[in-house]
Amino acid sequence: MDQWLNACVAGERAYTIIKGTRFQKKKSKKAAKIIIIILIIVIISTSIYDPFYRHLMDEVNDNERRIWCTITYSSNLKTFHSAIHGFHFIAPFVINLVSSIVLITRKSHQQSNLQNDRTYYQLLRQQLHEHKNLLIAPIVLVILALPRLIISYVSKCMKSSNNSWICLIGYFISFIPSMLIFFIYVLPSTFYKQEFHKTIARYRNKIQRSRRVFHLSI
Repeated sequence: MDQWLNACVAGERAYTIIKGTRFQKKKSKKAAKIIIIILIIVIISTSIYDPFYRHLMDEVNDNERRIWCTITYSSNLKTFHSAIHGFHFIAPFVINLVSSIVLITRKSHQQSNLQNDRTYYQLLRQQLHEHKNLLIAPIVLVILALPRLIISYVSKCMKSSNNSWICLIGYFISFIPSMLIFFIYVLPSTFYKQEFHKTIARYRNKIQRSRRVFHLSI
């Protein structure tokens, strides 16, 4: 879900540049709500079959009893599962990358119409430098998510607890992209970093004012 939301944000950025002054914030907010609902429905509908093929299995090993959750798919369902998993992995990355390219090229084209003293390719290089984080971020996220995808394709049903670490690694790796959003999108961007510092300073001033008012009231 988080990868799809990142793709939607990237798509909206590109759409904002394309529309320019014709961009309507109210329509954008309404469209965002509809898209989120559609995303939830699509993600649930493409994975709703999964709980029906999960089974609990008792294991007794070295006088220890464990309960494992196993999944049994038919060959056709396994192919469908792999295709859906790949789609949810690749599609957000493609949308994110294409949206970033559209944003950079469109913005360069708009500035070339206003700045006659500079060529389009000079402005394009400038925009690539300013917005390099928009291109780097989706690539880094897909690299971090790649081990999870590989593990989901190559891992088989566990025969004992000895190879359970494979599933644990895949489980913990899946959280890495979500944990690094701030470091990938905010810190490399000059604009986002400035806005972050402004927001922190604003909240710090509010807290200091509240503390002064509290001490004066005492």
